[in-house]
Amino acid sequence: MIIIFDWDGTLCDSVEQIVAAMQEAAYDCRLPIPEAAAVRHIIGLSLPNAMPILFPGQPPAAWDRMREAYSRCYIARDQGPARLHEGALATLERLRDSGFELAVATGKSRRGLDRVLLGLGLEKYFDSTRCADETRSKPDPLMLRQILAERGKTSELALMVGDSEYDLAMARQLNMAAVGVSFGVHSPEQLAQHQPRAVIDRLLDLCELPELLAQASTG
Repeated sequence: MIIIFDWDGTLCDSVEQIVAAMQEAAYDCRLPIPEAAAVRHIIGLSLPNAMPILFPGQPPAAWDRMREAYSRCYIARDQGPARLHEGALATLERLRDSGFELAVATGKSRRGLDRVLLGLGLEKYFDSTRCADETRSKPDPLMLRQILAERGKTSELALMVGDSEYDLAMARQLNMAAVGVSFGVHSPEQLAQHQPRAVIDRLLDLCELPELLAQASTG
């Protein structure tokens, strides 16, 4: 079985950094500064998909400038290794020790994900990763299809774990089981609309789900 994690807001405690970088970039580009709630809502989407939502009515050139400014501001705020959510590393270790394959499906760019995984020394934990600039943006399920094909798995032998509606929506389109986490960008009520198997309050709670305990070490 393969467990596919979202990154920002699910494994990585990076939401506030994303919000601050987006607001700073908007200021630098002389665009209306979005509210924190608006930025939180688009986390998980690719930047090309997020910009028209945050800055409607702006010309495409303005969205392009914002993408460049956001990347610059985010990297400037990226002081030292990223901060994982409590229990993230222990969860990954327990799942791998139990025989599960692990993957990441993220709205980050390939450059961004590789930088953070290298900084944390986590590359070895994941059998497959897929980023928004390599495929279609969430909630399109293409990145999940690609991970499954790469690992030779069917959707019945996979679980998506995420903090946003986009994560759970793409899993649902493939009839893939999903688990939401309550500490990310979307509320448990929003996540529940996509019929996850559970919405957990701690990452380590994932390891105690009955269906995962039954699958442990079976592949």
